[in-house]
Amino acid sequence: MKTLKEQTDAKVQAGREANPDFMKNVDEIIAKAKKLQQGDKAIELGKIAPNFVLPNPKGVLISLTNLLTQGPVVVTFYRGSWCPYCNIQLKALQDRLDDIHTLGAQLVAISPQVPDNSLTPDEINKMGFIILSDQDANVASQYGVGWKVPEFLIEHMKKDRNLDLEAINNGNGSILPIPATFVIDRNGTITWRFVDVDYRTRSEPEDIIKALRELSKK
Repeated sequence: MKTLKEQTDAKVQAGREANPDFMKNVDEIIAKAKKLQQGDKAIELGKIAPNFVLPNPKGVLISLTNLLTQGPVVVTFYRGSWCPYCNIQLKALQDRLDDIHTLGAQLVAISPQVPDNSLTPDEINKMGFIILSDQDANVASQYGVGWKVPEFLIEHMKKDRNLDLEAINNGNGSILPIPATFVIDRNGTITWRFVDVDYRTRSEPEDIIKALRELSKK
């Protein structure tokens, strides 16, 4: 089975072959973001994770505090179901969900995308992890991973992909989360994290599993 990095690298390479000018511009945007240390304000290891209360696709409010009463929580921020890199990541996490659950943890995936009834009850029930909507990216910002999307990428989404972020995110057309993942112990402490402003780079599920295994030994 291919690693998540191998899958995302293949997606990046396909993009370079199909639209080299666009990918060159993305490379430059990411390089500038890294130079400005965007993402460096992400909540640090050993800090208490900010609580959140967010709706799931059924509109039911879910809180981190309540989830932690059941054990550790893995929180991953993603851009939305329209993002191919996010979909690759979530599928890879779904494939390792049994391992996550065996270690007593739950997986929560958060994006700004509004619950819009696009998922049927059957599709929702088949998902093994929790999906929550952070429409204004306020929770992402509390975790230090809110990112103002460069105008070049916003225009690309509108013109080339026919994506209206304001509609998708219920008014938020410019702030997306940096794809980031946090492991939170049942006391609410951040014990592991992965943060990279390059939205094409994601944490490996195996690394998350290792972090949970280490946590289970304590």
